[in-house]
Parts: sequence; C-alpha cells; structure tokens
Amino acid sequence: MNTKSRFLILTAIILFFSVSADAFALTGESAANDTIIIQRDTTPKVTGIGGIFFFSDNPKEAKKWYSENLGLEVNEWGSSFEFRNANRPEEINYLQWSPFRKGNKYFAPSTKEFMINYRVQNLEGLLRKLKSAGVTILDSVDVYDYGKFVHIMDAEGNKIELWEPVDSVLTKIGLKTTK
Repeated sequence: MNTKSRFLILTAIILFFSVSADAFALTGESAANDTIIIQRDTTPKVTGIGGIFFFSDNPKEAKKWYSENLGLEVNEWGSSFEFRNANRPEEINYLQWSPFRKGNKYFAPSTKEFMINYRVQNLEGLLRKLKSAGVTILDSVDVYDYGKFVHIMDAEGNKIELWEPVDSVLTKIGLKTTK
C-alpha cells in the first residue's frame, strides 16, 4: 500500500470517528436537555407514595413481627423504604411504613383504619389548585428539615397527608432502611 492510500484510509477513519463523536455528543446533549426538562418540572402534582400508615392494636409488636417475618428494617416510626428516583437515579428517596396505635387521633377527622402519605412537588401550587377545586384542607403547612407537610380530605372521607420531601436530609441522617 502506498503512502497516498494510507493517507486516504487514515483520513476516512478520522472523519468517521469525528462524525460519530459529534453524533454521540448531540445525543448526549439531547438526553441531558431532556433530563433538565424533567428536573425543572414544577407542575403541582403527586409524584409517588411517601408513606403508608395504619392502625394496630400493638404497634411495637407489629413492627417486631414484620421485622422478624418479612425482613423489614424497623426504627421508632416503623420502616423506611429506600428507593431511587426514576428521573435522577443518583438520588435516594424514601417511603415510610408506620403502624399507629388504634384510635390515635393523627388520622382524625377520618374514621378509616389507614392513611396514605403522597409525595408531591410544588406543594404550595398544589394547595392553590386543591382550594380552587373545593377540597378540604385540614391544616396549614408544617415545615421541617426533611420537607413540608399538610393534610387534606378526599371525597370519601380519607385523610391524606401530602409531603414535599427533602430526601437528602433523610439520607444524611443515615437511618437503617428496608431495601
């Protein structure tokens, strides 16, 4: 093979990899932009389940039973389930499972045996939307290091807890979690 042929082959290889790299960079840029769009989404809405709370005759024994028989890692509140954020996989999120002593007033005014906590984004925007729809807001927003909370009632008399989480605070605490 002469020098001219080698030069043409080398040039073709360089061009191929340059075009491929540009295409990859554009694809990566597009994917990054899609991620940015997802991360900037501030639509007031539920994004997942934040907790499952239920009445128990003996919460301490219930936690022990679930730990021994189902492998839940329990703490003073119940069990914190760890999962990854689908839009930001590097981010750890949490769901709290908690038995409450039967008759605890935390579920009031609901008379149901359970309460669900929903993870939300833009809690203030969601509250404006709910108020304009005539939804009963039970209390004002409570703010803690690990998020904001408020309670509402659904159409069937279920008390619902809305939580705009700050998961990074829970991660820093280092609770044992159920995975």
